[in-house]
Amino acid sequence: MCASAGKRSILFTHLIFWPWFTGLVFLVMGIISVRTEFAAAVKRERFIALGRVFAASALAAFGAEHMVNIKAFSPGVPSWIPFHPFWIAFVGLALLAAGLSLAWNRYTKLSTMLLAVMLFFFVLTIHIPRVVASHDRISWAVVLRDSAFASGFLAFAASQLPRRRLLVLLGSLINAAAFLFFTVMHILHPQNAPGVPLPKLTPAWMPWPHVLATITALLLLAAGAAILFGRYARTASASLGLWMIYLTMVLYLPILLTASGGEALIEGVNYVFDTLLFAGTILMLASALPEKRASEVAFEHTLRSQVTT
Repeated sequence: MCASAGKRSILFTHLIFWPWFTGLVFLVMGIISVRTEFAAAVKRERFIALGRVFAASALAAFGAEHMVNIKAFSPGVPSWIPFHPFWIAFVGLALLAAGLSLAWNRYTKLSTMLLAVMLFFFVLTIHIPRVVASHDRISWAVVLRDSAFASGFLAFAASQLPRRRLLVLLGSLINAAAFLFFTVMHILHPQNAPGVPLPKLTPAWMPWPHVLATITALLLLAAGAAILFGRYARTASASLGLWMIYLTMVLYLPILLTASGGEALIEGVNYVFDTLLFAGTILMLASALPEKRASEVAFEHTLRSQVTT
């Protein structure tokens, strides 16, 4: 019994404690860093400014997880790449460095561009081969999830470049494709936990799970359509990012807090920060999108004039 308790203690300390503790520390650092920008912004823009903070927290958590659980990540490295432990540790350090960059808002153009390249590399070398081998919807969801993460970082980095339109457009379109795919998955499989449509089912204690799935699908559809049609894309993306934060707080955090056993706790930590990273990258995408097109401004002006008269 003592030996079993000792094993559970080691499991908790190394595989669960450090990821969530590191994520929490980076979240606090990011909030301290963004406080001036947050106070100066108005309404929805305040939450858009928090996108890099949420992304920093999740990146730090996953970076810490890579560092303390190298063995578990080894099977995911392609067999043709030598020295698996080195590359897992390298990725962990890269995620921590990127999280620090975003938390303190330093060298973010460089860090987010490198993050985008790294994540696209993972998609090409790890996730797409799995899709070819399995052809299941979860593998496709992972491909589009990591592509959406990478594209959010790409759009954010491109927004700081002089000639940014093409890269921001590319990042937006990839996210739109992911949003629309996730919309279909939520409609076809409403029993799965909303957000990124992965295997986990919504717990029985969660009231109206199909309502959550429906709202998520509608917001994903709205964001994807807004990006494709080029109207109110910033507003729709920001709303979707805020909804993902809401899901993190009301669904995934309680899942973590009610989990029992090492594997369930590890899964809970991963789902919390996975959804938080999705929220952060969506808000970072929103920050790269223009607030309104000239036609939208003219339409709203005409509408106000008609209402006034």
